[in-house]
Amino acid sequence: MQRLVRFVVEADGGSRGNPGPAGYGAVVLDPATGETLAERAEYIGVATNNVAEYKGLIAGLKAARELAPDAMVQVRMDSKLVVEQMSGRWKIKHPDMKPLAAEAATILPRSQVTYEWIPRERNKHADRLANEAMDAGKRGKQWEPSASSAALDTSAARALAGPPSGPVGDAAKGAAAVRAALATSSGTPATAPARGEAGADALFAEPGATASGRIPAPAAGPAQASAGTPGWGPDMGTPATFVLLRHGETALTPQKRFSGSGGTDPELSPAGRRQASAVAEALAARGTIQTIVSSPLRRCRETAQAVADRLGLEVTVEEGLREVDFGAWEGLTFAEVRERFPDDLQAWLDSPKAAPTGGGESFTAATRRISATRERLLAAHAGRTVLLVTHVTPVKILVRLALGAPPESLFRMELSAASLSAVAYYADGNASVRLLNDTSHLR
Repeated sequence: MQRLVRFVVEADGGSRGNPGPAGYGAVVLDPATGETLAERAEYIGVATNNVAEYKGLIAGLKAARELAPDAMVQVRMDSKLVVEQMSGRWKIKHPDMKPLAAEAATILPRSQVTYEWIPRERNKHADRLANEAMDAGKRGKQWEPSASSAALDTSAARALAGPPSGPVGDAAKGAAAVRAALATSSGTPATAPARGEAGADALFAEPGATASGRIPAPAAGPAQASAGTPGWGPDMGTPATFVLLRHGETALTPQKRFSGSGGTDPELSPAGRRQASAVAEALAARGTIQTIVSSPLRRCRETAQAVADRLGLEVTVEEGLREVDFGAWEGLTFAEVRERFPDDLQAWLDSPKAAPTGGGESFTAATRRISATRERLLAAHAGRTVLLVTHVTPVKILVRLALGAPPESLFRMELSAASLSAVAYYADGNASVRLLNDTSHLR
């Protein structure tokens, strides 16, 4: 009887700009030993992340077919879009994707190929190849196998993790523990290679330690290494990273007037539109954002759309990201509120349970709403980098909760218009504040 041949194909693609200089990487592995059987990588010029990812998939399937056209192939990618579309669960609407998906589907018989989404942490080999291809393109050259170190680096990690006990990737559950062991042996923190496309880049890179703010674990998260193994911590896997963007200025912003969800819903001012354009360019240069979610209020939707147009993404509106309702204080300055409603203002400053005059929303109520919104978004976007375009209060509450800080800390944070902050959420329940009130893109 002829032996059934099985391969694992890991593929990835990236674009530094989305669209921007792009490349892909793919590797064919022996699932029993983890041995690298073939590598493919190529700089493809200016393209989007998704085009590069599909190109990586096509290259990986072709490489597997060259090795054994009758092989059973398990494709593993950290692109949810490609995996879901090729599995037939998501429709392919974008005209650039349709011919690529069709080509991928004809390389091997459908019955021979299965698809699995994996966290980026488990797709480092293909990710590294894609980055090598983009680096080569930056030098005006093409990727050469002789210059690659992707297989060497991946083999070192697998060696520390021990012999595989199942399909490749399953044996690498302890990827974070491997990094911890490498860091311990070298005396320096271990970090993942920089990524040129969607996912966390150097700005939102994994820190050496997390803050103490704990959250309920997402419904599905990366597996954890045994906590009982000496010298090994839990595998936190790839976190969900929320990049928090406060909307650009409105006419009320420089006047420092209360502007919540119960007021006039102002549009961006000319200055606010310039700020939205500037932050869109900055986020495009970083190439990290995979999904955009916005508050329903106009100033946020306009800011979000400016970013979405630059990145080629769509905007999803989330009601839970709205600003608090400031009741009778809407449109007033702090001094005007103090003059007209001194007792109510003092109570609001003294207790998070106190609401603004006239049926406004208290910080306690807002915290419950924003916490519930956070949990919904984490469940929907595990392991991804999501831009949340929202307001002062939601951003401050998310940061406060991540830090485990008291409610009064809300009055001790500066948050400028069109500023960026970032919080990473891990499967073990920890959160890590990575950035607060960054306005460097506005200078």
